[in-house]
Amino acid sequence: MPFQKSKNIFVATLFVATSIWANEESILSKNRLDIFDYSKEQNEQNSSQLKKDWINPITYKYSHTYGEDNLDSKKSYISINQPIFKSGGIYSAIKYASYLKKYSDLDIDLQRKNLIKEATVLLFNIHRAAYSIKKQNYLLKNAQIDIQRKKEQVLNGFIDTSFLDNAILQANLRKYSLVELKYSRLNLINSFNNIASGDYKSFELPQLKLINKKDFINNNLEIKKYENDIEVKDKFHFMTIAKYLPTINATYDYTKYHDIKNSSSITKGDLVENYGINVTVPFDVRIYNDIQSKKIDYLKAKNNLENIKLEQKNFFKTKIEKIKMIEERINIALEDYDLYNSLLEVIIQEKNAELKTQSDVDTLLNSQKIKSIESKLFKIDIQIELLEIYSKIEG
Repeated sequence: MPFQKSKNIFVATLFVATSIWANEESILSKNRLDIFDYSKEQNEQNSSQLKKDWINPITYKYSHTYGEDNLDSKKSYISINQPIFKSGGIYSAIKYASYLKKYSDLDIDLQRKNLIKEATVLLFNIHRAAYSIKKQNYLLKNAQIDIQRKKEQVLNGFIDTSFLDNAILQANLRKYSLVELKYSRLNLINSFNNIASGDYKSFELPQLKLINKKDFINNNLEIKKYENDIEVKDKFHFMTIAKYLPTINATYDYTKYHDIKNSSSITKGDLVENYGINVTVPFDVRIYNDIQSKKIDYLKAKNNLENIKLEQKNFFKTKIEKIKMIEERINIALEDYDLYNSLLEVIIQEKNAELKTQSDVDTLLNSQKIKSIESKLFKIDIQIELLEIYSKIEG
């Protein structure tokens, strides 16, 4: 039965939401997923540490000194010098830590998506290699039929042996290609096993569909990452400015003497406490250069975002065009399939009338099957292109 042509697969999928392969992460091994979880947890801890960086440590010191004439002393000392106002620098430091965490989280998400894509592309290519091996087998069968046909023609004196030699050479090339395809498929399986959670046979191929351009841009992980980078650079720029503005610190010193020998002025248990406020205004000849450098980083980040948006729009446009091109290849393969189907009807009739041989029928049947396999190969190629898009989006 002829294949139904599907000239509008691209149009039908253009405005459909993303993947219907819901549990995509299950393809990755536990060890691989754990690494991403650890990275997220480490990022959380680093962010929490950054948010507290404006808080100075409390210093505790215990000393035991030995003096002349047995004048020994033991004392505890606590010192606090804590900024309570840094001209907006405290707020900026907390926001800086938050944006930096989100930036790092997005980078981890991109790495995870890329690894999922890598595993899934390998899965597709394993199945694609299986189809390619089938196709090569049918090409080899036709080459062997051609050898037999040329052999009969040489023996009957219709052609010289050079035609037979060429046919044998062509068949050998098909054999070499078949061996290489089988090796390539085993290599793909081994690569898949390095990162996957199970045997490739235990996974069904996902069915991915294309999102529209607006959703691709709005949910693009690369763009979101660079948007956060702007916020990171902006807050760091403000932190740099605040570093050179007045800072108000609360101070507290506490000293307790535990044991004093041969001292008439200090006795055991005496306390000395000092507390107060100090204002610090730094003066540094490098202020302008430092602030301008951070401002330039911020401006560069804004330009980088515009460049990334343009790159991602063109990336999407390129993928759309490639999918359209592959759709055209599918249509050509299906048209060829229908052509072989109509020819087969004629050849079978002529074979029944003893005007054609069984080898003529077999050649056309093999060629028809090759076209059927080609359409399946092209459909896998579309899925691989969709994976490239999928790996760029959030969710």
